[in-house]
Amino acid sequence: MNSAGTIAAKSVLLAFFAFLLPDAAHSSQNILVLGDSIAAGLGVDPAQSYPALLQSKIAAAGLPFKVINAGVSGDTSADGIARIRWLLRRPFGVLILELGGNDGLRGLPPAATETNLQTIINLARAKDPSVKIIIAGMRMPSSMGGPYVDSFAQIFPDLARRNHAALVPFLLDGVGGVPELNQPDGIHPTAKGSAIIADTLFPILKPMLRKGSF
Repeated sequence: MNSAGTIAAKSVLLAFFAFLLPDAAHSSQNILVLGDSIAAGLGVDPAQSYPALLQSKIAAAGLPFKVINAGVSGDTSADGIARIRWLLRRPFGVLILELGGNDGLRGLPPAATETNLQTIINLARAKDPSVKIIIAGMRMPSSMGGPYVDSFAQIFPDLARRNHAALVPFLLDGVGGVPELNQPDGIHPTAKGSAIIADTLFPILKPMLRKGSF
């Protein structure tokens, strides 16, 4: 892992520990981003990850919410199940669920990915039925074959509809496949790409925070 990736990983671990520490604030005002390397900000400065940029937008809007970046590079939807059980030690008001991309890149069955993501949602709602959920959709490259690409893409709208959750149809909209917005691996966004992701997410997140139901 490069130095930026190491720093990002350490930043995520620190966020985990901070998330579990008791404080006097309303912990239901936490926004949990449960994701993979895209959330973790692999290859960019931690301050340039999209969860950090969301935090900046929230602060600029004068809203009293804290974004917890629980992105871990390489995580699959199955890994997310184990982590959500641990993260549920502290309440959060919003869950941004950004997992599944690594499942797809590994060619795992879409039905298994959907089941895992549903399990994460079920665990979060069992802890707090009022938790608001944003599902971040992902898409696979056409090289993986039309039937697989279509089945994978359908996971996310199906989950959103079934769980009355907000949907980002494609988290990397405007970023995926654009060379200048991605690092040399063609997968992980640059700082500019991360900024576009934050711009995509914030209009969906912001109305949830203004409803005052926390």
